[in-house]
Amino acid sequence: MGTVTAHPRSRKPAPAMSNGGIPGKKCGTIILLAEELGNCRDVATLQFCANKLDKKDFFGKSDPFMVFYRSNEDGTFTICHKTEVMRNTLNPVWPAFAIPVRALCNGDYDRAIKVEVYDWDRDGSHDFIGEFTTSYRELARGQSQFNVYEVVNPRKKMKKKKYLNSGTVTLLSFAVESDHTFLDYIRGGTQINFTVAIDFTASNGNPSQSTSLHYLSPYQLNAYTMALRAVGEIIQDYDSDKMFPALGFGAKIPPDGRVSHEFPLNGDAANPSCSGIEGILEAYHRSLRSVQLYGPTNFAPVVNHVARSAAAVPDGSQYFVLLIITDGVISDMAQTKEAIVNAAKLPMSIIIVGVGQAEFDAMVELDGDDIRISSRGKVAERDIVQFVPFRDYTDRGGSQVLSMARLAKDVLAEIPEQFISYMKAHGIKPQPAPPSPDPPGPPTLPALTPCPPPPPTPKPPGDTWGHAGTDLCPEVTGKSQPLTASPPPPMEIGIFGGPRMGGGGISHPLCYPGPRTPHVSPPSPGCAVPSQQGVGGGAKGGSWVSPPPPPPPSYFSTCMDVLCAHGALP
Repeated sequence: MGTVTAHPRSRKPAPAMSNGGIPGKKCGTIILLAEELGNCRDVATLQFCANKLDKKDFFGKSDPFMVFYRSNEDGTFTICHKTEVMRNTLNPVWPAFAIPVRALCNGDYDRAIKVEVYDWDRDGSHDFIGEFTTSYRELARGQSQFNVYEVVNPRKKMKKKKYLNSGTVTLLSFAVESDHTFLDYIRGGTQINFTVAIDFTASNGNPSQSTSLHYLSPYQLNAYTMALRAVGEIIQDYDSDKMFPALGFGAKIPPDGRVSHEFPLNGDAANPSCSGIEGILEAYHRSLRSVQLYGPTNFAPVVNHVARSAAAVPDGSQYFVLLIITDGVISDMAQTKEAIVNAAKLPMSIIIVGVGQAEFDAMVELDGDDIRISSRGKVAERDIVQFVPFRDYTDRGGSQVLSMARLAKDVLAEIPEQFISYMKAHGIKPQPAPPSPDPPGPPTLPALTPCPPPPPTPKPPGDTWGHAGTDLCPEVTGKSQPLTASPPPPMEIGIFGGPRMGGGGISHPLCYPGPRTPHVSPPSPGCAVPSQQGVGGGAKGGSWVSPPPPPPPSYFSTCMDVLCAHGALP
């Protein structure tokens, strides 16, 4: 990639070599082009028909098909789609096809799109009928007079003066929708349910011997533990509750010693779930000490076990992943194929990790990358199996994983595509992501009811008291004025008067008295205390009780502002 992109115009000619690599033998040139793809996730679905195309076949009409080309930045064209061949017709109607907008025009709606029409020939020498150009912006208009194109053969046009065209191509329909990703569904709330199935058959070897794949060494992990930890720690991040059903197959289980191909590792058939990967490993180690490795190796029961759970929620809210860890010897191939074909129509994927040095030909067949598996003449709707040989990711001794990142990539490589294929096949779109929670607001204070008026306070001899209410004392301000500031939570405070205040004192909820506070009756619980004002006429300034703790300075500042506003202070 670096060589291609560094080449002028991102176009790198490379000589083609013969199959045997014979030096000096010319086999043509392969041209590599590189262009950065735009971040466009739209997929366009188009359908075309043609009318009165040229007849090219001597004994018939024509077998027309179309080839779409995307224009490159250097002015060249690259094939991006071929339609199906419509046999023996001059008026074909091609089936609708879907193509990513990125492949069609790389997100540039005005970039030229060239379409060539050919007559198909068996020997590959297809006959050119004609061509036309358009753009994504024009196609997006849909079926209209603007999307009827003349198919023109430039050579014919140059030779024949009366030549008009070689037929017409009409756009019948156009639709575009966003191509949703795996993460769109996860953000929308789809849950991934992870189930583990472990092979307990005798072909793994006696667990008490160091040659066994199940041998529990105090110094290193066995192959099953390494595979389970490596794969499970990746998949568990997509499971919200981290509770994973864990099953075993191919062993004799207590108390009666019957052979089971679907037993819970934790011993609880009603709830085989384990807490996290550590919980699975703990249950696995316990099972090794309590069951007897036996056989045969049957996959179908555990596949059907997960399929039953997946069949209960086909709405796309949950997707199920079954991890099977095995030594590769399978006994029920026909039944397993049938189970996989039936599970292919469910929200489910299967990962098979092969441990040990056995041949995994049967696992490769189940993978179905080359040939989609079938059973009783029925082909699986989707490829839902991914097989990974664990030995390819460990050192020669098999004691440690060489590249966790590469293992994770290969194990999960097909899961997103299999997930999306199910959602598309069933028309399920992702739910909108839930909004981010708002930060918590300030606590709501309970409503307070006014306190009953306090009992009258005995007036010390020689003092003159003001009245209770919302006005500052007339003795201080010379007039009665309402307070302009709303009082904060109740606090009885006062300021001793100086010579200007006649040696008296003021009590107000906005002011802090210093060392003393007026003696008042305590308020009733859950109520607001009304303002108390008073002025003492003598030097004593009234009767006082022990001082309260100092309030915040802002209250004192507010007190000063209020008094200055009423002319009580200079």
